[in-house]
Amino acid sequence: MDNKHSSTEEKVSAKRHLAKALTWRILGTLDTIAISWFFTGSLAIGAAIGGFEVITKTILYYAHERVWYKHIRYGVKDV
Repeated sequence: MDNKHSSTEEKVSAKRHLAKALTWRILGTLDTIAISWFFTGSLAIGAAIGGFEVITKTILYYAHERVWYKHIRYGVKDV
């Protein structure tokens, strides 16, 4: 498998990670709004579901990260 990052080291800024996280979250929310709109026939309901989803998924993601950080050692190597 070709991996452009495997042979050279690159420094990736935290800003890049933040930008990717935000654009991914926006894309995910737009997807939720579109699906909700499709099933309900109401853009207002779709937007309300999408807005609520942003809040709940942010809280769930934070909790998920904290559990992994504190309790799950998978993929962590001692150096």
